[in-house]
Amino acid sequence: MFIQAIDVEKSYNRSKIVKGINLAIKQNEILAIIGPNGAGKSTTIEMLIGLRDADTGTINYWVDAYKEKIGVQLQIAPFFVGLNAFENLKLFAALYKYKLTDEQVNKVLKMCGLYNSRKTDASKLSGGQQKRLAISIALIHNPQLIFLDEPTAALDPRARQEIHELIRELHRQGKTVVFTSHDMDEVGKLATRIIMIDQGKILVQGKPDQLCKEYDVCSLEELYLLLTKGGHTHVSNHF
Repeated sequence: MFIQAIDVEKSYNRSKIVKGINLAIKQNEILAIIGPNGAGKSTTIEMLIGLRDADTGTINYWVDAYKEKIGVQLQIAPFFVGLNAFENLKLFAALYKYKLTDEQVNKVLKMCGLYNSRKTDASKLSGGQQKRLAISIALIHNPQLIFLDEPTAALDPRARQEIHELIRELHRQGKTVVFTSHDMDEVGKLATRIIMIDQGKILVQGKPDQLCKEYDVCSLEELYLLLTKGGHTHVSNHF
């Protein structure tokens, strides 16, 4: 187990955003954290990766220097203007104090489908290529645990498919991937487990097919619509 959150809560301006979250992130899973906008997903993830402190509760990590073992792709890609894809990766590796040869940088670029665009200025890459570069940056220090924030948002079908295949490849390599998405079809194709959050609480967590069977629905979208319509109190936990 990589991370375990126990009774975690967080408030802003006297408004409780996260209300007693209990969850675990396991080794070599593809975990989707889903829920409506404003549900508390982002705040939860920010606490899990160490960007924010919890007000109450405990978050346990598998190693003390966990931040060195985590890669994070944000929706807003932090590229350096005027540098190409290769140069961006080189610079980010240096910021991580991670010494990489040109061959190692090119290996990451190839895995993310960017090798042929390695000399292109990051600002001139297509939307899909910029997403892949952001993921490349998250991978450059060879993390064990990777967080991807809506990695396919606003991408065309081909670019989405390329990101999906990249996530599957990371899983095949033994990495653990945690991602957020509003596309339930995408979640169903990729996730080995889901955690659904609404109004600061976990509604359900478990394997997608098991949850759909338990609630007698045919798809994750049906499950999502059923549980996030308000007032649903049952919580199912298939860890």
